Amino acid sequence: MTISSDTALVLFSGGQDSTVCLAWALERFARVETVGFDYGQRHAVELEVRDRLRTQMAAMKPDWKARLGGDHTVRLDALAAISETALTRETAIEIADNGLPTTFVPGRNLIFLCFTGALAYRRGARHLVAGVCETDYSGYPDCRDDTIKAMQVSLSLGLDKPLVIHTPLMWRDKADTFALAEEIGGHAFLELVVEDTHSCYLGDRRHRHDWGYGCGECPACQLRAQGFRRFMQQKAKK
Repeated sequence: MTISSDTALVLFSGGQDSTVCLAWALERFARVETVGFDYGQRHAVELEVRDRLRTQMAAMKPDWKARLGGDHTVRLDALAAISETALTRETAIEIADNGLPTTFVPGRNLIFLCFTGALAYRRGARHLVAGVCETDYSGYPDCRDDTIKAMQVSLSLGLDKPLVIHTPLMWRDKADTFALAEEIGGHAFLELVVEDTHSCYLGDRRHRHDWGYGCGECPACQLRAQGFRRFMQQKAKK
């Protein structure tokens, strides 16, 4: 694989998807920086696992260590202040009257991409990498492929600088994402994804399952658990 000399910025939450995307970027770009967002999320524990993940990934491969650049954390308290969602308030996780889950934070990914684009402008990067997915996206409209393509055009025009938004997981379900983790980094990286990434909307790091830590009940946990089961079943058939 040819390594691009460009710099990439990975939207890195500390979750399963963004961690696999970070590994994907480290295989492709000469320098990779990460950006995380503190927006008053209930599962802020995801921010706490980011440093550990970066450190462990850098130790896995000399090339990854050489390519992994700085980390940036952006505070977006206003997003929680204007949001009435189950990710920013102590409210029930359920399907709302509009058909979307109450975990949907309106504008979240759009805002994340705008801030990442502004940071990329300052850092001289032209590649953004995001772990959004239309296959297992819980109905979030800001994870759709059309949305991301529109944001790429808007950012490139608004910054007067061509930017590319890469979405390696757009057409992969959670089982495929576990498989991609193993394909990129072998069993050791797969184990890191299972053990140290965080997906649970309730921030539960007390209950350990075969697919990782979490409450086991919220939509994020259920999606991850189902994906891990399919992944293991597919492995068993090979």
